[in-house]
Amino acid sequence: MSTENIVIGGYSETKVAFRSGRSAYDFAGEAFADLLAATGVEKDAVDGLSVTVALSECTNPFFAVYMSDALGISPTWLNYGAIGGCSVTGGVARAMAAIKDGQCEIAVVLSADAPSSNWGADYRAYRPEFQDIVGVQGPPASFGLLMSRYREQYGLNDEALGKIAITQRQHALLNDNTYEKLKKPLTMEDYLNSRVIADPLRLLDCVMFCDGANAVLVTSEENAKRLGIEKTARPTAYAEITNFNGNKSCPDITESGFLAVGPKVFEKSGLTPADIDMFHPYDDFTIAVMMQLEQFGFCERGKGSDYVMATDLTHKGDLPLNTGGGQISAGQPGLAGGGLNLVEAIRQLFGEGEGRQVDNPKNALVTGIGVIPYGRNWGTSAAMILEV
Repeated sequence: MSTENIVIGGYSETKVAFRSGRSAYDFAGEAFADLLAATGVEKDAVDGLSVTVALSECTNPFFAVYMSDALGISPTWLNYGAIGGCSVTGGVARAMAAIKDGQCEIAVVLSADAPSSNWGADYRAYRPEFQDIVGVQGPPASFGLLMSRYREQYGLNDEALGKIAITQRQHALLNDNTYEKLKKPLTMEDYLNSRVIADPLRLLDCVMFCDGANAVLVTSEENAKRLGIEKTARPTAYAEITNFNGNKSCPDITESGFLAVGPKVFEKSGLTPADIDMFHPYDDFTIAVMMQLEQFGFCERGKGSDYVMATDLTHKGDLPLNTGGGQISAGQPGLAGGGLNLVEAIRQLFGEGEGRQVDNPKNALVTGIGVIPYGRNWGTSAAMILEV
């Protein structure tokens, strides 16, 4: 079987909540049940499972096995995605390979996390050692350094970052699954006046940790037809790279793995940046969105501010950007956040975007960012192009 015959045949997504008091298993069960209901697939027919490492369960090395038990399934193929925000698109790609090789027929790529209720992560960037007593305490400090370096190299228009945040907030207001306290309009004044938390990074440049889950179903086109699944999206290109520039002791931290991944997905799909109908980038910080616009070739390196200011990024615009609000404005359900962007792309391709529906989209570019190393760019870069 060729991976060309493998499709995504359904999706589900829970509401994003803050300090819900629920576990990752609880959210996973909700997303799994909703996916089965949406696709009409029987639970016992699911024989493949990909699970994303959860920040709330990082100390549990058997999380994926226990998740199989919690869901009541007996998969013949199991994947435990440990590349952070790339684990969802990476899980889809690995599920496609497993189906192609005959290891399973119907796979669910499931991500659930509850970091605002139970924090279980230990960032490697934090080093409580005699050489580095304080360390970088979490992703905002790392991205503050990255933003500072970008500003020094290229210059940076703060209002361009503000426009990204504002546009995504406009989309989040149209998304029923958005965290309730984020459902309020955002102005440029609000953005510019938000406090600096890791100079020059502002509070409104960041995601907010929340709880939630999402899932997608991956199977062959033949199986989808047999199961009566009418709407499908085809992943036509995928690429990832980890530890980009890893052979350099002091790399340029503004160079990410998307410089390598971008050309590969465009070559595999036969598309160009100008052909992309929607862009759903991993958006833990606004600067990451701007850098991806550059490194995928939507504009020149260092020209991201100009491009953003000149481009309509709304769902009715030139390049619709994270039409569900993304993680920045819907809330980031921990490492399940990588699924928000993918699920929204599928929703749009299925024509189910409701009040934020893009006009007749034929494709979407979805990305993932995974792991925050110390003094380098993000660890893993992944991209997937979906088509209908």
